[in-house]
Amino acid sequence: MRLFTVGNRVTQPQYGAGTIMSTDDHHTVIEFDAHGRRTFITSMVTLDATSEPAPVRSGREGRRRAAATRA
Repeated sequence: MRLFTVGNRVTQPQYGAGTIMSTDDHHTVIEFDAHGRRTFITSMVTLDATSEPAPVRSGREGRRRAAATRA
């Protein structure tokens, strides 16, 4: 039984607060506020719910990152 679904805000002891991006029986992907995207084995990850809101990110951030990878 999954405790969290896509879009839930969670906190993880090592990386802090983040948002669940995808989850299934095998892997859980979380976009952390300060550490980027990380993938965990679902059965082994330790998560707690948090009411801390996600930070506001500019739309330009993703475009800059994409442009840097193309160059």
